[in-house]
Amino acid sequence: MKSIIWSLLLGSVFLLFSTNASAQDVTKTPQTDSTVTFKVFGVCEMCKHRIEEAAKGKGVKTAAWNVDSKLLTLTLDPLRVTLDKVHNRIAAAGHDTYLKKASDAVYNSLPACCRYREIERMEDMTTQNTSVTLQSSSLTTVPDSVFNSIKAYPTSQHTIVGVVLEEDQKGGFKPLVGASVIWLGTTIGTATDSAGVFTIANTANSSRLVVSYAGYQPDTLAVVPTKELKIILAQGKQLNEVKVTAGGRPATYINAYDPFRTAIMTRKELLKAACCNLSESFETNPSVDVSYNDAVTGSKQIQLLGLSGNYTQLTVENLPGPRGLATSQGLNSIPGTWIESIQLIKGIGSVANGFESIAGQINLELKKPVTSERLFANVYVNDFGKTDLNLNLTQKVGKKWATTLLLHDAFLKNKSLDFNGDGFKDLPTGNLFSAVNRWSYDNNKGLMTQFGVKMLEDQKTGGQVTFDPSKHKLTTDVYGLGINTSRIEAFGKIGYVFPEKKYKSIGLQLSAFNHDQDSYFGLTTYNGEQQNFYSNLIYQSIIGNSQHKFRTGLSFVSDQYKEQFNGINYNRRETVPGGFFEYTYSPLDRLDVVAGIREDYNNLYGWFTTPRLNIRYEPIKGTTIRGSIGRGQRTANIFAENNSVLVSARTVNILPATVGKAYGLNPEVAWNKGISVDQKFKLFNRNSSLSVEYFRNDFQDQVVVDLEDPRTVSFYNLNGKSFSNSFQTELTVEPLRKLNVRLAYRYFDVNTTFSGSLLERPFTAKNRGFANIGYEINGWKLDYTVNYNGRKRIPSTASNPVAYQLDVSSPAYVLMNAQVSKTLGKNSNVDLYLGGENLTNYFQKDVIISADQPFSPYFDASMIWGPVIGRMFYGGIRYSLK
Repeated sequence: MKSIIWSLLLGSVFLLFSTNASAQDVTKTPQTDSTVTFKVFGVCEMCKHRIEEAAKGKGVKTAAWNVDSKLLTLTLDPLRVTLDKVHNRIAAAGHDTYLKKASDAVYNSLPACCRYREIERMEDMTTQNTSVTLQSSSLTTVPDSVFNSIKAYPTSQHTIVGVVLEEDQKGGFKPLVGASVIWLGTTIGTATDSAGVFTIANTANSSRLVVSYAGYQPDTLAVVPTKELKIILAQGKQLNEVKVTAGGRPATYINAYDPFRTAIMTRKELLKAACCNLSESFETNPSVDVSYNDAVTGSKQIQLLGLSGNYTQLTVENLPGPRGLATSQGLNSIPGTWIESIQLIKGIGSVANGFESIAGQINLELKKPVTSERLFANVYVNDFGKTDLNLNLTQKVGKKWATTLLLHDAFLKNKSLDFNGDGFKDLPTGNLFSAVNRWSYDNNKGLMTQFGVKMLEDQKTGGQVTFDPSKHKLTTDVYGLGINTSRIEAFGKIGYVFPEKKYKSIGLQLSAFNHDQDSYFGLTTYNGEQQNFYSNLIYQSIIGNSQHKFRTGLSFVSDQYKEQFNGINYNRRETVPGGFFEYTYSPLDRLDVVAGIREDYNNLYGWFTTPRLNIRYEPIKGTTIRGSIGRGQRTANIFAENNSVLVSARTVNILPATVGKAYGLNPEVAWNKGISVDQKFKLFNRNSSLSVEYFRNDFQDQVVVDLEDPRTVSFYNLNGKSFSNSFQTELTVEPLRKLNVRLAYRYFDVNTTFSGSLLERPFTAKNRGFANIGYEINGWKLDYTVNYNGRKRIPSTASNPVAYQLDVSSPAYVLMNAQVSKTLGKNSNVDLYLGGENLTNYFQKDVIISADQPFSPYFDASMIWGPVIGRMFYGGIRYSLK
């Protein structure tokens, strides 16, 4: 904070002299335009457009802002506009200058990717000071506090940050304002600002910087560029050579200033594993469990707070993601190479995002036309024969339009993959192809829009190794399954920020999709079609001042379901119009209270209310306490969400409570309460963090999936208690430079009433341990992850013959994954990676009950408590062009 204050003070003094000088020049030559350069804070290309458009206007002829240096260069007519007015324009757009600070209300209205203050604060807490090795001893006695000014300047990748100082006769240090910094042999350069600080983008054309200043002898500095560099230059007439090493941005971090406890998984985190699809994106995250649904379909599910993924709202850029009929296969359908970042909120979220969140919300940010690479290609192959091909293309169209095409093709043709030798393929063969074409438009006057289309074609064939669908489909000769899915989706967003009141905005979100699935499991058939339409209108502004903010709006969701299970039709139309209001009270920087309520009408269940409350409090710097409480409601889709039990000989029983509702069952309703504490501190003389959190979930209504009788699966409304308690603690430290360690422990207590008996939820481990170690050096990245999974309860199989009985609980086990990658090329645009999963080759041996007689009444492939497949190695190459 002190460094920021000093930078602002020095900047103000420098601006004052610059303004006075300009005024004197105008008096002499009123026809001459002036060129002025000063720092404006921002982080991305969207910020660039916003800053330049805000600066333009009466009296300003040109405005150019550099993303790397944060410097805005203006050509203006001093007779028509003052610099103070230009600063006001920029601050009104939400961006701080060293003279003016944007109001919190306007700043908070910026998109999440543009919130430079959080990024700056996060880096200040997590990025370590760069070690400096001097070729001479001229600076060995300089205290670290001298260089604090560089901390006030947020950096981006491939950017060098430095400070140039001079030593006075008393041994004090002062910034050299206006020192020239140029890459040797190029015309690429910049100048130090009022704090003596410069930022300059890395270049492949040179590795040496030329620094010069009037009265000093110019000299050349040899640097070793990696990513984010900080250069401290020596005193005196001769500038001394330095070697620098880089600091880094954390791969996953908690936004300390967000009222909602949002864990942001950056692209850096996603690259720690192959991340072929969304389910694999959580392999290095201690909060989310990912497991196979069954032994033959290859589909995976997530668990959050001890509850299945059905209770986690999955959105893509705050639009509906895989839901309804897409729930079971949805995690496999989103390629990891499309994802820019993942935002994970535990517990209840904002009422503006809907009413379905119970355990939490996972929001994906896909690669965007404005910020994505021009070209990105990825090839992945593992030793099972699975291959993934990815191609992303981005093109700017004029000054206002941009478009991105995302392509993904994944296929597996290995029909003999059978680790446990039971005669069944552990993964289905087939091909998945998906594509997205999206467009963005920004008129630089407050109007922005995005729209696009998505498509998916997925064909899977599984079952016994000898299964041939052309011969054996729906016969008792050989057991097989087939799942064919087609999905087409369109989406659009349009938003307007009022130019004169940047805190006020209005936006409309729209999406629609058609999801079609035809499938068979042995002799069981299931076909389903879902047509969905979603709209959400949001208006936000302030009440009096920025301490009182609000969001309000109207939403509408419509789902048309046509399902057929074993020849029986289950059709319904469900429409839910509603409205919401959310008020945020921020009397202090360290306190936020967000109270929201929404009222919706479901044509099947009537009116219902969703209240939610979130509080963030920072009693002392570095300590953030959050609390939340709220209600969530959702409609269960019993067949689509439980495809795994269809891979069995179980009889399906639906015990309806009210005819005419979804399957005759009530909606699921739950209350979620949570509290968390995030603490920043120093360990090993480096920044570290510790978090402790507790969440409790109580169901008022729930659709119980009862597997306690091995011959049947029963769906019925809850009659009794159902709750979950989740406790987690996580420690992040850096014991050695560039060596990052994350340790976590989690405890679950999840119970549901099954046919009058309160029992532990099956297939949920009470205890889990987690460790992730990451190390970076000279373009090499190494990651190693260990997961300990405790005992899990297995539903009773006591009524089966002895040969087909399972233990009442699973053993505890440990899984290990590792990956090493190397960045190549002067422009760092090629990545080679090699990794392994389940390195100990641990897998469940008895994944299928009665695998030798798949058409017997005892056949069951849904009793999964551990890994289905064993050790797997993979490799790949990524290429990107900025």
